[in-house]
Amino acid sequence: VEALAAQVAAEAAQRRAAETRAEEARNRASRTRRALDQAVREREALGGAEGPEARAAADALAAAEAELFAARAALEAAEAGRSAAAAAESQAQDTAREVRARLDAAEAEAQGLARLLQDRSEDGYPPAVDSITPERGLEAALAAALGDDLDAALDPRAPVFWNGAPPPPAALPPGAEPLADRVQAPGALAARLALVGLVDRREGDRLAASLAPGVRLVSREGDLWRWDGFVARADAPRAAAVRMAQRGRMAELETLLAGLRPEAETAGAALAAASAALSDADAEVRESRRRPAAAEQAVAQARQARERHDREAARREAQKQSLDDLIGRFQAEMSETQAALDAAEAEVASAGQASESATRLEAARALTGPAVEAAAQARAALDAEVRERDGRARQLERTRADRDDWSRRATAAAQRLERLALERSQAVAALDVAREKPSTHADRLQALLSELSQAEARRAATSDALAAAETERAEATREVRAAETAASEVRERRAGLDARLEAARERLAEIGGQIRETARVEPDDLARSLADEAVAIPAEAGGVEAHLYNLERQREALGAVNLRAEEEAREYAERLDTLRTEQADLSGAIGKLRQGIDELNGEGRERLLAAFDIINGHFQALFQALFEGGQAELRLVESDDPLEAGLEIFACPPGKRMAAMSLMSGGEQALTACALIFAVFLANPAPICVLDEVDAPLDDANVDRFCNMLDEMRRRTRTRFIAITHNPVTMARMDRLFGVTMAERGVSQLVSVDLRQAEALAAE
Repeated sequence: VEALAAQVAAEAAQRRAAETRAEEARNRASRTRRALDQAVREREALGGAEGPEARAAADALAAAEAELFAARAALEAAEAGRSAAAAAESQAQDTAREVRARLDAAEAEAQGLARLLQDRSEDGYPPAVDSITPERGLEAALAAALGDDLDAALDPRAPVFWNGAPPPPAALPPGAEPLADRVQAPGALAARLALVGLVDRREGDRLAASLAPGVRLVSREGDLWRWDGFVARADAPRAAAVRMAQRGRMAELETLLAGLRPEAETAGAALAAASAALSDADAEVRESRRRPAAAEQAVAQARQARERHDREAARREAQKQSLDDLIGRFQAEMSETQAALDAAEAEVASAGQASESATRLEAARALTGPAVEAAAQARAALDAEVRERDGRARQLERTRADRDDWSRRATAAAQRLERLALERSQAVAALDVAREKPSTHADRLQALLSELSQAEARRAATSDALAAAETERAEATREVRAAETAASEVRERRAGLDARLEAARERLAEIGGQIRETARVEPDDLARSLADEAVAIPAEAGGVEAHLYNLERQREALGAVNLRAEEEAREYAERLDTLRTEQADLSGAIGKLRQGIDELNGEGRERLLAAFDIINGHFQALFQALFEGGQAELRLVESDDPLEAGLEIFACPPGKRMAAMSLMSGGEQALTACALIFAVFLANPAPICVLDEVDAPLDDANVDRFCNMLDEMRRRTRTRFIAITHNPVTMARMDRLFGVTMAERGVSQLVSVDLRQAEALAAE
């Protein structure tokens, strides 16, 4: 019975336990259902897609960025337009400056010629030379034909005048052209000009022998042959020829000025239009620079609103994902709880035969329910935090990029402002200097004109002195050369005598040695002994015997007879002949060497003079091209022999006197040196020419002339020029640029730019 009671008690206990588990399963299922419903409602409250505010913020950001892009594009276009306008204004300014400089130079020259061509007659009557117009190149011929008679007036009231006469019959020799056909002159000069013929200077001497009375022959160069035998060579320009050349130049200047004045006005109008366009471009650039700032502020505000909506959307998305995970877990737990409830109710219905393992499993599930819910909430919070952190990291990266971009733009803007300020100060200084030049140039021109007249007088005086000095120097040079020739001959004779003296001394020493070896006595003692024999032989027999004994003793002392004396004499004679032959050969070789040296020196002089003439011609042409006028020449100084002479550079820029190169300014010396270097290149071109900072001492105008000369040299030769420079004007005129840049600190990189290809691309 007790066992049955115990079994019943055990079954009742099991039944109660099963009912308890079933009740707990129902309660857990009810809690899970409520939590699931709550999560579903929260998920539905969050919604699906982003709201209208987020879309509006995105649209506002896109519109602001589009406006910023358009503002920056407009700014770049305005800056490009401003650069183009500045380049056009600079080009127009250069053109106007060049035209104005040419116009000023022509006007100054015209004014100077006008003053020189003013009436020089003291009685107020203009000379006949002012009314005569010869063909170009015949000024010297007309001056030689008429001479000082050109200064006579055409007015009969003048003290000296041309009254006119009927032209005589033609009396010119065959081969002479009438000068009157080539000259426009008043009728008062017709008779004089009818008796003047124009011939080639090589035919003048031949034709002069057959001239009729009163007939004169002249050449283009200014030579004069007169019927009475008078001949005047064209060694120096005549005053009348100079005056007619000045009048011809005056006519050329008037034609040139007639064309330059409209060109200067056109260039001035173009410069004014370019300056106005540059001012408009500057105003547009300033206006365009204000628009990006406002657009960037709008973009920043729109970006902040968009980022705020993005953070809110990320948070909501994190919550949605967390709720979705939680709903999934609640649904799984609901399924598990329902299964447990069904199992518990089955156990209750079947008397609740549950095992101990099932009881422990239900208890564990009851304990893990709250822990699972807490873990799901913690995971959702962690996911939301991770998303917010990633969003903040992306925002920080974008902010850093924007900051670096603005820093670079600020640095570039500061550098550009400094460069523009420097250029403005340089332009203002150049403008001040240019404004002061006209007044100083006028005074300088007056001073130069007065100095020119004085210099002409000094030149006339010094020409005679120079001719006399040249004659004296030539005579002294001839005397010096004669003295040097005589000294050379004396040195040669002295050398020959020294050689003969040395040979005689050697022979004397050799003979003295032979005497010592044969006679066993010194040569001086033997000479004294022989002299004593000749004048001191005793008369007595004893004395003679003694003397004979002494002679025998001396003979014995002399030793044996040299049987090879004749052979030695022949050997010495042969040796002497050999030495004489060698001496003749040496003399002939010396003569040939001297002849070869003279021939080499002569050929060297010819080649040096030929190369000097070629280089001097190129140098004069390049100097005039660089300085736009002036004169320059190379001179051999200090000796008449080109091989021993020095080289001196004499240059005369426009408006200055001829002087040595050392008296010129630094920039003028640099340009003159460039002209000389390129003159040598034209004479003997090289494939490559490296110019290292050649344009450093030059200003912008001279740099432009230097670049023009480089272009001309490139067209005339095949030389490739490599210019090492920091001048932007020179770099802009090159075909290709090579430079070194440092994109990163400590890392250099070679950069090459083909300017011609860039210009072609820009033109397209």
